[in-house]
Amino acid sequence: MQKIEEIYWLRAYGCVAVFLFHWLDHLNQRVDNIVTDLMRLPLVLGTPIFLFISVFVFAVRYDKQVPPGFLLQRVKYVMLPYLVYGFIYSTAEWIRLADSNNAVGFLNNAKEYFIYVGWHGYFLIIAMQFYAAYWCYTRFRLWRFNPVPWLWGGCLVSMGYWGLAYWLDIEPPGYLLWIAPLGWVYLFFLALVLVRYYPLAPQADQCVRPKWMKSLSKPYWLLGFVALIVALTFNGGLAFSSKEVWVIPFFVLFTLWLMAFLKGRKAPAWVRYINVYSFGIYLAHPMFFALTDAVVGPFTLPLMAYAALLIVVGVLGSIVLNTIANTTTTGAMLFGKRLNV
Repeated sequence: MQKIEEIYWLRAYGCVAVFLFHWLDHLNQRVDNIVTDLMRLPLVLGTPIFLFISVFVFAVRYDKQVPPGFLLQRVKYVMLPYLVYGFIYSTAEWIRLADSNNAVGFLNNAKEYFIYVGWHGYFLIIAMQFYAAYWCYTRFRLWRFNPVPWLWGGCLVSMGYWGLAYWLDIEPPGYLLWIAPLGWVYLFFLALVLVRYYPLAPQADQCVRPKWMKSLSKPYWLLGFVALIVALTFNGGLAFSSKEVWVIPFFVLFTLWLMAFLKGRKAPAWVRYINVYSFGIYLAHPMFFALTDAVVGPFTLPLMAYAALLIVVGVLGSIVLNTIANTTTTGAMLFGKRLNV
C-alpha cells in the first residue's frame, strides 16, 4: 500500500488528543476553569480521528474488494483487546468500589463494562461496526455510488442524533448512546469521499477534486469556525466531548484543511514513533493514570508536578506494556498490536 504521510500525522494527533483529554479529566480534580475548557477544544477530535482513519486506510488499501477473512482479522485484533482491557478495567473498578459505600457485585460491574460498554473502549465497538460496514460496501458494490451526497446526509444524521439525544435527555446504561453508528456515520462517508477525490500522490490531478472540497480546505473556514466555538466557550455555551453537534462541522473542516496542508510533508521520526504505539497508548493510558493516583494521589504533589508525572507514567507505562505484549503474536492480539510504520 502507498505510504500516506498525512495519515501518520493525523494518527499521532489523534493519539495525543485522546491521551491529553483523559489527562485533563484528572487535572480537573484540582482545577476547572476557562483555560482547561479551551485546552479541550482541539482534543475533542481525538476519537473521531481514530474512527476516520479506520475507514480511510482500508479504503485506500483494498479499494473495491476486501480479502478473505477480513472481518475475522478485525475481530482478532480489535475485539480481543476489548475483552482483555474491559476485564482489567472492570475488575479494577470492582476492587475500588469494594472499599466504598457503593460496592457492587462482580457480575453486575462486569455487565456495565462489557454489555453497556461503560469504558473508553467504546471506540472499538464503533470501529468494528465500521469494518462490517466497509465489508458490506465492497460486497454489495456500493462504490458505484457517489459518496458525496451520503457525506452531507451523514453529517445531518449525526448532528440530529446527538442533538435529539441531548435535547430529549436520553440516557441509556453505560455508553450505549455513544456506540450507535448514527452518531458517527459522517466519519465513514468522509473517509470514502477523501479517498475517492483527495490526491494521494504529489503528481495527482488537482482538478479531480470537487470545488466544494477545494473551498472548504481553505484555512479561513476552519479559523472562522474555531473563533465561533471559542466565543461560545467564553459564553458558557458548549459541552466538551467528541459526542457533540458542533464537533461534526469542526471535524470535517479540520480534516479537509489538514489533509491538504500536510500533503507532501514527510512525517518525522517522532510522529512515526507515536504511530507505532498509538493503539497501545489509547488502550492502556487510563490504567497508568489510575495507578499514579493510587500510589501518589492527585492532591499530594504540586499541580505541575502531578501533571508531569501523569504524562510520564502514562506514556512510558503504555509503551513498555505494549512492547512486552508484542513480543508474541498472542500478546499483540490480546493487548493491542503494534503498528508497522
